[in-house]
Amino acid sequence: MFDIPLSIAAALVGGLADALDPVAGGLATALAIVLFTAGVRLALVPLAVSAAKGERARARLLPKVQALQKKHAKDPHRLQREMAALYEAEGATPAAGCLPMAAQIPFFMVMYRLFTSAAVAGHQNLLLAHTLLAAPLGQNWIGVLGGGLLAPPSLVFLGLFALLAVVAVVTSRRVTAEGPMGAVARLMPFGTVAVAAFVPLAAGLYLLTSGAWTAAERAVLRRGAAAAA
Repeated sequence: MFDIPLSIAAALVGGLADALDPVAGGLATALAIVLFTAGVRLALVPLAVSAAKGERARARLLPKVQALQKKHAKDPHRLQREMAALYEAEGATPAAGCLPMAAQIPFFMVMYRLFTSAAVAGHQNLLLAHTLLAAPLGQNWIGVLGGGLLAPPSLVFLGLFALLAVVAVVTSRRVTAEGPMGAVARLMPFGTVAVAAFVPLAAGLYLLTSGAWTAAERAVLRRGAAAAA
């Protein structure tokens, strides 16, 4: 299932790393992962624009949704039907905001597999030997803790966690949804910090780059919407 995408990703990341090596040296592969992730997010911009439009539509419909929730509080099935009809009439969908995140899952899985597979397309996976500073890109934080919490490889991961936490705070503060869904949306960005502890460093870099892109993208789209209003 992942063989062809894995081969393509290996060629892209490896090729970018080779091209960057003369100027970036030991940071070349990490930068290649960042550029690969940025390329993925650039391709998903249309979905992000659609999600932003959906978020604005949901914010506009919030008073009507709250009125329906109050009116049909004792009849959940009727409430579900009425809300579905409301969203359909307004051309909005509650799931629109999830599209960019859902579309990224296959790319994240490819990056995960790329830095956990000993072989790619029948050849030894040389990317596993690459590092970011002192930390192997194919290793997770749990795997490097044996050398000590403050050992150089562990410090690289701790720096990654700190950056992910900063991005999560920024992203969480920009969530405009209210109610239970809004609470979940505000907490979700912090999940990347926990995930990053158990996936290879390369996958953690993907999460960091993608999260930073999301924060910047939302700010740009929101500013554009405000200017158009």
